[in-house]
Amino acid sequence: MSQTANLKVAVFDQVVCIKICGKADFTSSLDLKKLINELWLRQYHRFVFELCDCVTMDSTFLGMLSGIGLKFSDGNAPNGSPLELFNPNPRIAEVLDNLGVAHLFKITRCTDPLAYNFEPLPKAPDVTRADITRNCLEAHKTLMEIKPDNINKFKDVAQFLAEDLKRLEMSEKK
Repeated sequence: MSQTANLKVAVFDQVVCIKICGKADFTSSLDLKKLINELWLRQYHRFVFELCDCVTMDSTFLGMLSGIGLKFSDGNAPNGSPLELFNPNPRIAEVLDNLGVAHLFKITRCTDPLAYNFEPLPKAPDVTRADITRNCLEAHKTLMEIKPDNINKFKDVAQFLAEDLKRLEMSEKK
């Protein structure tokens, strides 16, 4: 059984390449989101995700990527979507279609993986359980906003996350 995703980053010519190996899930989504937002502010407006070794993506990870795709698709990207998914496997491509988010990405298939000097993605310091829960809730809300059919899939998860977040925030205040 594969473990949580191993994320690596390479930056060249104003393009950020992110290699995802293993299972892309909620545990790695917050670090990636912070990195993408920081680099966007530094004028990096193209992100390529190398997915040839990515086994699967959970709904939080997809919701986080979709939220970034929505946020950045305001016309600032010179070549369409600023997020490119390179070599997603059929399972990931099917989930993108089923959740109604495939249009937020440029999807590229190629026989050769990207060969760059990737460096490990640094972990964000001081991430709390409330931060992770907040990110999960935001990702699921995004998926429900993008496609109303997703409401039935994620309303219970979103309700649980909202209640858990409220509880976590209350215990942090004590």
